[in-house]
Amino acid sequence: MKAQEETKPYDTINVTPMLDLAYVLLVVFILMTTASVQGMAIKLPKPSATPPTERHPVHILRIDPDGGARLDGTPKTDALLLEELRAIRARDAKSNIVIQGDGKARYDRVVAMIDLCNEAEVGMSIATGRIGF
Repeated sequence: MKAQEETKPYDTINVTPMLDLAYVLLVVFILMTTASVQGMAIKLPKPSATPPTERHPVHILRIDPDGGARLDGTPKTDALLLEELRAIRARDAKSNIVIQGDGKARYDRVVAMIDLCNEAEVGMSIATGRIGF
């Protein structure tokens, strides 16, 4: 093998690294200018170490496997349940109903109970685990 003795100068310039650097600088410039322009003055509430003093009642609405509904352990028909939910809302507008459907209950009964809570305009949430007894 013969070593090449002549050193021939390069007749081209590789501009790829220079373009990469230019694109990076362009991206940094765009990010920095948009971050400085989009600032907004927001007043955030101050955190408090004291717990809230308001206490609102929470009622549990259970749907049995056979489709029956129990409000706080008492069996109710749909009409009676609607009246009771309206009475709960009249006593305290911020009271909450926790809907707990049995695993063997039909889902349309759970949806019917959600519709009843919406009709009575009472706050509700759906339990995803066991509550109490």
